[in-house]
Amino acid sequence: MSDLAIVSEAERSALRARLVSLALCVGFAAVTMKAGLVALAGPSGQSGVAQVFEEPVRRADIVDRHGVLLATSVNVYSLFADPRAIWEPQVVAEGIGSVFPDMDVDALTARLSDNSRAFVWIKRGLTPRQYKAVFELNLEGLGFREENRRVYPRRSLAGHVLGYAGTDGQGLAGVEYALDEKLAAGGEPLRLTIDSSIQHMLETELSTAAVEYEIEGGAGIVLDARRGEVLGLASWPPIDPNRAHTLAGDDPSRTNRAVNSVYELGSVFKPITVAAGIDTGAIRPSDNFDVEEPIVISGRRISDSHRIPGPLSPSQIVSESSNIGTVKVALMLGARRQQDILQNLGLFDRSTVELAGSADPIVPSRFDDIHAATVSYGHGIAVSPVSFAGAFGMFANGGEVVETTIIADHEGERGVRRVVSAPTAALVTQMLREAVVDGTGGQAEVAGYRVAGKTGTAEKPVAGGYSDNANIASFAAVFPSDRPEYVVLIVLDSPKAAVGRGRTAAWNAAPTAGRVIDRIAPSLGVEPRFDDPGSYESPLVRSVAERRNSL
Repeated sequence: MSDLAIVSEAERSALRARLVSLALCVGFAAVTMKAGLVALAGPSGQSGVAQVFEEPVRRADIVDRHGVLLATSVNVYSLFADPRAIWEPQVVAEGIGSVFPDMDVDALTARLSDNSRAFVWIKRGLTPRQYKAVFELNLEGLGFREENRRVYPRRSLAGHVLGYAGTDGQGLAGVEYALDEKLAAGGEPLRLTIDSSIQHMLETELSTAAVEYEIEGGAGIVLDARRGEVLGLASWPPIDPNRAHTLAGDDPSRTNRAVNSVYELGSVFKPITVAAGIDTGAIRPSDNFDVEEPIVISGRRISDSHRIPGPLSPSQIVSESSNIGTVKVALMLGARRQQDILQNLGLFDRSTVELAGSADPIVPSRFDDIHAATVSYGHGIAVSPVSFAGAFGMFANGGEVVETTIIADHEGERGVRRVVSAPTAALVTQMLREAVVDGTGGQAEVAGYRVAGKTGTAEKPVAGGYSDNANIASFAAVFPSDRPEYVVLIVLDSPKAAVGRGRTAAWNAAPTAGRVIDRIAPSLGVEPRFDDPGSYESPLVRSVAERRNSL
């Protein structure tokens, strides 16, 4: 071998040595830097734990129409573990158990001993004190993840409207579920049409009715009929979204009775039948109907629950709540035209309100004579309270109905349909006023606010037929009657009778609606007027025994 070859080989060996030394230096430098960073950061209690999480997007807030905060998100820490990085699972489990006394240490030990798993949730949504206590344990294999947790600062206020979100932030009910994608994207708060003060008044009066009349459930709605906007929507029993995860699956407070339930509402349908009859020309306001004798249709006898001297005008049929008179109007109207108006009112479809689980109505499979007759006074058809409130809004909006919404910043135009003419709507509204001034709705009257409305009492459906001792009691109102804008609907499930008080709507749903109107009217800017003494004195000068209170 030549001297040149020997030199070249020596140079190559030296080069390799230098490269190896350089690589070792770089490696040691990296380790030293990492150690320095760890030293600067201090102990984390998360050694050996892989932590690759996406930065959580903060779920958008929900506010009422005036910007009052109804739902928001707060930052919380959740505790997890990497069993692969834990040498003594029992020690770690016992340490965690010292912070969370209700935790099953044996079960946790078993989970932390499973080295085939790289990630195990231990506890979600720690309080600041719990986070600090676990952190100071400095246990191996543990880590914290910062998350957003949904909270509802007004507790049960509008609980059924808001719904609630799950541990991972996903919407599970109400607006939280119906608009989950929009809320999950973050950004500007979602503004509802709900008015917190009106919502509070409505919920308070519904709760008062629940105690006073011992109801099984109830619903209340306040609607701006001209805009189709829900100002208040309540269901009883109420729900606190903050505690929803603790409730049993069959807990009655989980049901939104204003939206998710359907009811046969009874005589509140009568004004719709009369309006359809007048608007189509099937009857005239001056017509009179004999209501002395029951009607037999398809072998079924239809009568009034109390004797009403006749004959009756259409206005008196409404104010006296005559089944016989309403059926005679329906026979002249005809089943086809009756279906047309109910369809146009939206009562054959679920409500357009943007809430999860909006219920489909239950309607007759065919409108033969007997079904057309019973539907005319609100039996044999079951609808959700929010659907009926929207339909009844035609009397507060000149004969038109606007698609119901609960979203203030609504995208696109909402549907508006004319159902009856404005003169017909005004005429029937005056009939509803008479039903309050001198009819079955007397206890809904509020001094100065010109309430117009109708009671409804329907036997509650049970297995095999209808109950003899349980009713669905309702009262549908528009006010003020001379320039109506607002609808109030109260529905009470199985109100109980008491000494001096019946269980029909005149005794419970009507006074509840009156109390709601009395409280919310000033907030809505409705000016009281006292230039029509009879409109508010009449119910007070009659004794209770003299009032008609059967429906």
